[in-house]
Amino acid sequence: MSAALPEPLIHLRPMAELDLRQVLEIERAAYAFPWPMGIFRDCLRVGYCCWVLECPERVEAYGIMSVAAGEAHLLNLCVRQASQRRGLGRTLLRHLMELALERRADTMFLEVRPSNQAALRLYERMGFNAAGIRRGYYPALQRREDALILACHIGIAVTDP
Repeated sequence: MSAALPEPLIHLRPMAELDLRQVLEIERAAYAFPWPMGIFRDCLRVGYCCWVLECPERVEAYGIMSVAAGEAHLLNLCVRQASQRRGLGRTLLRHLMELALERRADTMFLEVRPSNQAALRLYERMGFNAAGIRRGYYPALQRREDALILACHIGIAVTDP
């Protein structure tokens, strides 16, 4: 496992339209069925919490979250393949959880493919637990793949070391 990057090299900031080329590059490399550019633009337009993590001056990860009615929904979290296993996903997820708390959300939900073992390990370490299944949620090559619905009480997860 690679070492985590020192804090001064990590810069978290709101995503901007100018970031979308790099964000889409990361998305397309990570997923067989990536989000199209229009979804990213719509997320920015409607005011979702859209953040990027730079190391240095290159987008290495991004996260998109909606917050409403006391709940946060993590819509997308992705780390550039060459930068995985360096703590970037954890750093970005923790930041999004803190933002959700600031917006008075007490629970965060997300969907994840059961086949995405790296993401499942991250979410488990961050305090997420199984909350349900969405049958046939994700497109797949042979047939649709189910989504595991995970939930986390944010206040507890953010205050834990």
